[in-house]
Amino acid sequence: MDLGIAGKRALVTASSKGLGLGCARALAEADVDLVMNARGADDLARAADAIREEFGVSVSEVPGDITNEADRERVLTEAADPDILVTNAGGPPPGMWTDWSRDDFLGALDANMLTPIALMKACLPQMIANEWGRVVNITSQSVKSPIAVLGLSNAARAGLTGYVAGTARQVAPSGVTINNLLPGIHATDRATSLDTGVSEQKGISIDEARAEREATIPARRYGTADEFGATCAFLCSQHAGFIVGQNILLDGGAVNLSM
Repeated sequence: MDLGIAGKRALVTASSKGLGLGCARALAEADVDLVMNARGADDLARAADAIREEFGVSVSEVPGDITNEADRERVLTEAADPDILVTNAGGPPPGMWTDWSRDDFLGALDANMLTPIALMKACLPQMIANEWGRVVNITSQSVKSPIAVLGLSNAARAGLTGYVAGTARQVAPSGVTINNLLPGIHATDRATSLDTGVSEQKGISIDEARAEREATIPARRYGTADEFGATCAFLCSQHAGFIVGQNILLDGGAVNLSM
């Protein structure tokens, strides 16, 4: 399918690996030029080089911490009013309710709620002026079904979901869509980190920990970054203009909702 976005320009944050990289690759396959950001300069450079070589699109790379205001301004300056914005940031660490201080919650809110909001506020005005734009926020399945050990993530991402619910409907008349992608467990570094925690807690191997988690997913496997990226690219396409303010699960059926 031709997504109809060839020649558009996209900013994808936290895109040197994992789900962010999956989104960047899928957009590049649709002939979208990219501005890629991540904290690790070396990983970012490798990812950008691979995309240039495989897809032949223009790729600018801006290493830095997107949650830091100065770094964020550098990224936004390089992106220069993108047509497409994909926000992504690593989730806060798991734990028990007794583990988290006020500063822990502020850090989670800054990374997983306030930073995507700041990026949207910076990019939306020009999208509205152009009467076309796409925003996709990578959040979590925990928005639909909170996960006990991910209280920091549950709280921050729920706040972002509420913000998007109103904002998406305010900008939709201008041809701008905002939607959220809610990943379940995917084969990324985040999954490895979570499986490692279970492995250490239960005294089992990482493979056993992964097998236990896969058994809880109706699809009986982890998702892949490529299939996640393909869904993101469709939401950014010309065909998705009637999808507004939605929270779309990609979780292999793990969350069971009747509506």
